[in-house]
Amino acid sequence: KALKADIAALDKRITAFIKADPALQAKKTLLLSMKGVGPGLAHTLIALLPELGELSRKQIAALVGVAPFEDQSGKHQGVRYIQGGRPDTRAALFMAAMVAGTHNPVIRPFRQRLDAAGKKPKVAIVAVMRKMITILNAMLRDNTPWQPKAA
Repeated sequence: KALKADIAALDKRITAFIKADPALQAKKTLLLSMKGVGPGLAHTLIALLPELGELSRKQIAALVGVAPFEDQSGKHQGVRYIQGGRPDTRAALFMAAMVAGTHNPVIRPFRQRLDAAGKKPKVAIVAVMRKMITILNAMLRDNTPWQPKAA
């Protein structure tokens, strides 16, 4: 009970802090316009990823830790892997990607295509995470709310 009360109190403080700043409130409104993004992810992105909307899609994906890196040299053909990034942001985005993969009208067909292609579930979720963060980055960069048909 005490932990739940503490969480609720912190959530109220975060919400009040964001409401006090018009720029942060505008960011939160844009983020929440995408189906699959809730207050938890919006607050996490605002707090832990202030660069969102200012970097390229490759840079933002690498910063979050969902960009594939190749391990190859000369004739050695390595594998692509995901590494680094900000773990708290990636964890929050992981949960949102699971929701968006089921309920978002643009992300769901993408996830279904990955599943049909035989991708492992975690690989598909990481691909959804990358797609989501690049879309959210573009939304904040262009200052436009979520538009399902345009995405």
